Amino acid sequence: MDRLKHFKLAAFLLVLMIALVACSSGSGGESEGSSDGKQAEEGSDQGKVKLVYARGRDTTGATQKIVDSFNKSHKNIQVELREMPADSGKQHDAYVTMLNAKSSEIDVFDVDVVWPAEFAQAGYTLPLDRFIKKDNIDLSKYNQGALSAAQFNGKQWALPRYVDAGLLFYRKDLVDKAPETWDELTKQAKNLKGKSGTDFGYVFQAKQYEGLVCNAVEFIAAYGGEILDDKGEVAINSQDSIQGLKKLVEIANADYVPGNITTFTEVESETAFIEGESVFIRNWPYQWALSNNKEKSEISGKVGVAPLPAGDEKSAAALGGWMAAINKYSEHKQAAWEFLKYLAGPKGQKIMAIEGGKAPSYTPLFEDSEVLEANPFFKNKEFVKGLDAAVSRPVAPNYQEISEIIQVNVSKAIAGQVSVEQAVKKMEQELKSAVK
Repeated sequence: MDRLKHFKLAAFLLVLMIALVACSSGSGGESEGSSDGKQAEEGSDQGKVKLVYARGRDTTGATQKIVDSFNKSHKNIQVELREMPADSGKQHDAYVTMLNAKSSEIDVFDVDVVWPAEFAQAGYTLPLDRFIKKDNIDLSKYNQGALSAAQFNGKQWALPRYVDAGLLFYRKDLVDKAPETWDELTKQAKNLKGKSGTDFGYVFQAKQYEGLVCNAVEFIAAYGGEILDDKGEVAINSQDSIQGLKKLVEIANADYVPGNITTFTEVESETAFIEGESVFIRNWPYQWALSNNKEKSEISGKVGVAPLPAGDEKSAAALGGWMAAINKYSEHKQAAWEFLKYLAGPKGQKIMAIEGGKAPSYTPLFEDSEVLEANPFFKNKEFVKGLDAAVSRPVAPNYQEISEIIQVNVSKAIAGQVSVEQAVKKMEQELKSAVK
């Protein structure tokens, strides 16, 4: 009887050993840390890792093509695209609700350029530095303004997917040479107002909203000032910042801009320009395609583009665009990195540029023949120079509060309720309180 028990025990141990060996050498045998990402992670279904990538609505279809391309080349990682609300504010709130609950239902998600610091501070996103170092990602090939917008507390929290930046568009039939400084623009706008039926020399976004913050950032940086320094400390109360904002206030009250310029957002600005009412406009890159749309624009074929005029220091353009980050609570962090690396790398950005018309943050793509064929506008050296002049808005975890402070005080200065010096001093006080 004892011999039978020993035999059964030996047989059981043999079966157990065979099972363990089979588990360790099966189809998911490559480790999570392998660099090509073509491996299974613990708990995956049939050796495949399933990721969810969330972003706002993309009507171009480019994003789905990126996902399909990645899935085809990474058999053991399959990505599902989840569409979020088109409104960026609603996207933001949906992410906050989800991540505040430490949800792992999404793995990679798009973030607006003003969100990275907030999400990093809240502990929602994963720092990317170790992945970047391990895979030798050359960050020098990215638009540096876009890259810096995703840096907080000395770490990189997202990678930029595509960029927007403020640019100057003008009537080529009226302007011989684009103004290189704000003083030159002022002179030309005065002289050219009324030519060829125009009502204005210049239009921009001066309503009390985020667009005004972008314009304020551009003027402050153009004259050598800054709102927060690279340590996150308040630095707005300087002669450079004051000089920049004085130029903004001067232009907003000039007789060559609409009398109701403080009601102008992108919509009012672009409409005035494409209807032939203004010689110059400050707007985002989409203005080019809109201005040359023969069905919508009265000035098609007559539009030039240039970097925004320089102040005493440089030309500066407020940074826009979107980035991608990894959910800190993702259960598949290595696989999530493999997808993010593809999405925000040359392959993903090339698809987005060709199919979606977005300006790459990966700068070598501006020399790619297929990208240039799909976007002849990208061949324009002035357009690329304008993107290179991009500067980020204040990088802070409570950006929305900071934006509100800037909007209110700059609006008061434009309205003449306070002097620029008083507005700057008030902003300094309120920003210091907000930063604390």
